[in-house]
Amino acid sequence: MGDFENKTEEWKGEVKENVGDVTDNEDLQAEGALDQTKAKAKQTVENAKDGLEDAANTAKDKVKDTFDR
Repeated sequence: MGDFENKTEEWKGEVKENVGDVTDNEDLQAEGALDQTKAKAKQTVENAKDGLEDAANTAKDKVKDTFDR
């Protein structure tokens, strides 16, 4: 799932939570809050994965440069 999909899921959760607030539906409020939390967690994992991939590529390039001398 990409940034756009995670943000969309987060917004859907916000809408659910707000509708739950307006209708006084605690289950819908909780479901919306959970959807938002899951979307944020997915985005955090994706960001960490991207950061690790970048770090691995940088390390690989440095090792390659060292041996290419």
